Amino acid sequence: MTEMPSAVLSIDFESFAHTPAYRSASGSIPNPEDVGPGTMDRLLSTLDSHDADATFFVVSEVAQRNPERIVAAAEAGHEIASHTHTHPLLTDCTPEQRREELVRSREVLQSVTGATVDGFRAPAFDFRDDHFQLLADAGYSYDSSVAPCRSIPGWYGGEWDVHEPTPASVLQKGAPESLTELPIAVMPGLGLPLTGTWIRFFGVRYTLLGMKLLARRGITPVLYVHPWELATLPTVEGVPKRVYVRTGAWMWRAIERILASDFAFVTAGDVVEEATPPAGRQR
Repeated sequence: MTEMPSAVLSIDFESFAHTPAYRSASGSIPNPEDVGPGTMDRLLSTLDSHDADATFFVVSEVAQRNPERIVAAAEAGHEIASHTHTHPLLTDCTPEQRREELVRSREVLQSVTGATVDGFRAPAFDFRDDHFQLLADAGYSYDSSVAPCRSIPGWYGGEWDVHEPTPASVLQKGAPESLTELPIAVMPGLGLPLTGTWIRFFGVRYTLLGMKLLARRGITPVLYVHPWELATLPTVEGVPKRVYVRTGAWMWRAIERILASDFAFVTAGDVVEEATPPAGRQR
């Protein structure tokens, strides 16, 4: 029997209140902090039914508010990684604020779960030149903040051309040798991410095709979704219509189809560990 290729389903575990679209909107709703995190029970059940492991990049103030949700994910065997403490754009922060976001989030998540937190992902894939050094100083061993896609005006992209786990020192001169970068998956040729907004715009067949094309090249697809995309979103004045496209029930069906595909779903940490020579791993 041919062994199935691996893939990563990562969840940027944040609330609707953390999205820039909500933060900049003119309207508001009661308890936006629970829109998204409230999907955890169903997420864990869905992953379990497909025998899939996942990585949860958690905004640690979400873990402070409802630690039982993050503990449940960890106890189910999923990896807990960091997505900052309060989900700011890191380029809007001072160096000290960036350091605090990285250090505090790791401390909170390790305190909540009792497990070591090795991975990090920046909100909106947004970071400055001190990023890799700050991560290493805070004790992380890998990052997943590089989106090696074409430039998307007003969003991100156009800076990187790396599609597999790569030492940070290869991406930036002087970056710590101990840190590995795990880029997100991008459609070959088209150069747009396979998930995030793009799965909702282009459909799940787009994502599945991209996964197969990457696997043929020996690349493990790293997908990402947000729990608020799985929620039934309340209408908020000033939130762009694109945010509401195919959220809720459609996204649940898409996740089910992805997890039912011919891939073995592993954690981001598993992929990094397999790609990192033993001498380069931190103890």
